[in-house]
Amino acid sequence: MSSHHIIRENQEATLILANGQSCSDELLFSLLEWSPMVLVLDGALERALMKGIKVDAVLGDFDSVNIRREEIEESQPIEWIHTPDQDKTDLEKGMEWLINKGHDKANILWATGKRLDHTWNNLLSIAKYFDSMKVNIIDDHSRCFVLPKRFEKYYPKGSKISLMPVTDIENITTSGLKYNLNKSNLTVPNRTSSSNEVADNGLVSVEFETGILTLIESFD
Repeated sequence: MSSHHIIRENQEATLILANGQSCSDELLFSLLEWSPMVLVLDGALERALMKGIKVDAVLGDFDSVNIRREEIEESQPIEWIHTPDQDKTDLEKGMEWLINKGHDKANILWATGKRLDHTWNNLLSIAKYFDSMKVNIIDDHSRCFVLPKRFEKYYPKGSKISLMPVTDIENITTSGLKYNLNKSNLTVPNRTSSSNEVADNGLVSVEFETGILTLIESFD
């Protein structure tokens, strides 16, 4: 069974496994190695156990869990979090549960692909809880996260970057990109800034005044 390490409590990101398309084992286990806790949404529990992952907690209404709880607990102790509330998605409930436990960082795998409505909701959820939890949604092709009003990060030349607004963005200025913005507005759904790229090795900066903005790093 694959375990994970408690490296620096409250500093490393919790790993959440949703119920979308699976990612490569290389990506999965590279994140798992440094995650102090693994939370699995119930629809993904069987997949996680088949991978030999040590699961700390599973959350949901458990309607989609086909393995008996007793069989699972024979091999590992798991905290079962029953959340029958239908007004929120399992990912939203999972993030709220983690926030209430004091977690402020998370990486989410298996959150894209399969059903488009689930993918869309998952991307919106990381924006909904941005003030309380910094979250990356990651798959084999991309990483998506919500930006603060001022952002700066080093990227190699040619890195693919998209700035995708969740709400209208006012007075956005960027530097370090092939196609920079200068006190521009991004409006949903009329204008985004997708498929841009880094001009040269160095810092990319993004600054804007109002709105919720995500950055997507594309790997292929």
